[in-house]
Amino acid sequence: MGGSGMGKLFTISTFGESHGRAVGVVIDGCPARIPLDERDIQKELDRRRPGQSELSSPRSETDQVEILSGVFGNMTTGTPICMLIFNKDMKSADYEGIRDRFRPGHGDWAYQEKYGIRDYRGGGRSSARETIGRVCAGAVAKKVLGKKNVKIIGHVTQVGNIRAVRFDPDFIEKNPVRCADPEMAEKMADRIRLARDNGDSIGGVVEIRATGLPAGIGEPVFERLDAEIARAILSIPAVKGIEFGIGFRAAEMSGSAHNDEITREGFAGNNAGGVLGGISTGQPLVFRFPVKPTPSLRIPQRTVDENGDEVEIVTRGRHDPCIAPRVVPVAEAMAAIVLLDLWMQQIARNF
Repeated sequence: MGGSGMGKLFTISTFGESHGRAVGVVIDGCPARIPLDERDIQKELDRRRPGQSELSSPRSETDQVEILSGVFGNMTTGTPICMLIFNKDMKSADYEGIRDRFRPGHGDWAYQEKYGIRDYRGGGRSSARETIGRVCAGAVAKKVLGKKNVKIIGHVTQVGNIRAVRFDPDFIEKNPVRCADPEMAEKMADRIRLARDNGDSIGGVVEIRATGLPAGIGEPVFERLDAEIARAILSIPAVKGIEFGIGFRAAEMSGSAHNDEITREGFAGNNAGGVLGGISTGQPLVFRFPVKPTPSLRIPQRTVDENGDEVEIVTRGRHDPCIAPRVVPVAEAMAAIVLLDLWMQQIARNF
């Protein structure tokens, strides 16, 4: 798929650029007779779109989805599903002054070295607007998984050095940070505002929890559940790592403390995050990942131009001071896509 697709049985391939005419996705392998209409997709896109709060990019995009194929009478037909979203509010002129300069922290330099050409307008294919197609595909995967009572919830657990303590899932969509801790949410929002007002940005941590997943999902060795989730999550722009369950704290623990003992009633804990031997245990799948600070800043920074001369750069345009809140629906989507594909493989294995 040329690096733009994923999956074996439930496959997706995204297309489009940040300042191009449109972005979207083609899905193949979706089961037939799944109830689906544009409202199912739109509610997920509305969670990802820019301009949804004072803490996100002010780019004004409705991100209205159009389903071009694969659905008839609000039911999937089993044929490829193509979804398209037109870009409406591009301001390409914001990038004219830096078209020959490589933005620090972006993919500009790497794209130029790889292809010998790049779309300097917002990063082109490397822009986070590419994730719109993923969210569309994830909405479809969620609908299929919903028939099996699988629920996927994402939330922001950390912004800067401010960490959530409580977990109230009903509060996540009631605050712009998408934090599940009512007390810490406003402190996180204040930290994001501070970064924004200083022309800077701040990083964060996102956690995903998937419940209702049966035991036995995940292929042996190279297509383990945690490995495939990691591959999918690390493909999201700005994600710089991942941990499952107790994660990196395992390095501080003894084996006797880390092991999830097994009783007649089930596992006594979930330090493993719902995965053992690369296969789901039936416990909640839990993983976390850090999201780097937005690299587009109003603070002058050093770089080089296409001639190799050292220059100064200030990035104009409209950017999120913290990417983490808008990454939540993208990560949920990627988790749903992986889980559905691996579940379909498990069904095929036991046909």
